[in-house]
Amino acid sequence: MPERVKVAVIGAGQAGLSVAYYLRRFELVADEDFTILDRAPGPGGAWQHRWASLRLGTAHRVNDLPGMSEIGLSFDDADRQRPAREVVADYYGQFEAAYDLRVHRPVHVRRVENAGADLAIEFEDLSTPAPAEPPVEAPKARGFFGRRRKTFHEVKPPAPPRQTLRAQVLVNASGTWGSPFVPYYPGMSDFRGRHLHTSDFVDAEEFRGQHVVVVGGGTSAIGFMLELEGVAEELTWVARRPIDWLDRQELDLEGASAAVAIQDEAARAGRALPSIVSGTGVPRSRRIAAGIERGLLVARPMFDHIEADRVVWADGEWARADAIIWATGFRPELRHLSPLHLREKRGGVAVGQGSVWNDPRVFLAGYGPQASTIGANRAGRMIARQIMAML
Repeated sequence: MPERVKVAVIGAGQAGLSVAYYLRRFELVADEDFTILDRAPGPGGAWQHRWASLRLGTAHRVNDLPGMSEIGLSFDDADRQRPAREVVADYYGQFEAAYDLRVHRPVHVRRVENAGADLAIEFEDLSTPAPAEPPVEAPKARGFFGRRRKTFHEVKPPAPPRQTLRAQVLVNASGTWGSPFVPYYPGMSDFRGRHLHTSDFVDAEEFRGQHVVVVGGGTSAIGFMLELEGVAEELTWVARRPIDWLDRQELDLEGASAAVAIQDEAARAGRALPSIVSGTGVPRSRRIAAGIERGLLVARPMFDHIEADRVVWADGEWARADAIIWATGFRPELRHLSPLHLREKRGGVAVGQGSVWNDPRVFLAGYGPQASTIGANRAGRMIARQIMAML
């Protein structure tokens, strides 16, 4: 890895790869002019972490990356029987190789701070951890019968040494998967069952015969309800607001444009970003419509508090719970940027056309209105053009 580049890209999901593709179109060379750092162990962005039963046909539409058609790939032609995480990882890996993007992974970016005119990116290369130290003898302690015995404790391997990459421009495309959001409700710590977030879900079979409460009003919550039907003993679905069902199979351009406008207005104002679903509604696909008709997909209002084995509403009604799945979304993962003091008093980062307004060296790709796969693709071209104008 070079010590200094013109452009550093953090994240190799849809937004990071889109920016990198257009940088290549402008004849910038990977590991000479720009470098991509990705925390994941392999290609695929956040998709590689999703549960195995998720298929492309049951998830949000995954749009092709720019340049995928040129190498003979399209998600429209992908195998719908394969897990979505495998398909996306496969296609993204071929994309990275075809355009010689040389993604460095797994690399954990710890912090980004000012270094004169440059930005200093402090990171750990997790592919080469420091060797573990051998066990060491601890002070002698008395055994159960009072005899002195030797005890040993394993020394945790030290963290990889931190390194620094300097860059003129930073494109942060770290996404949201690493920053799950779970709202607080009274009694959460008293619950004897299992709390888990969307990012923790692995397989419906883990909940066979259990009483499960699913929290959230988006497609992930709906997907969990459909997968757990017939597996869980009892399912309860709750949401903070009524579900806005749309009488169409897919989200149309008008609905998508309205959601993008809401996200863009919040990003420009530096406010915390609203939920995508709150601005779009949920299309009533055939599978979802069937779930509504048989009484499965009927969301109850949010409960008031949680007790040891149940959730309880304000009127005293309750539902038993062995597990609560919090399908309550994610927040942008920006903690490593905190030394740059980009966050506004309103709770967000002021961003217009991908550029951070109070630091023009920093671009947020896939943030706010760019969060969808098609939005990330458009943002890649827009951000790359701005970068070339700066350079």
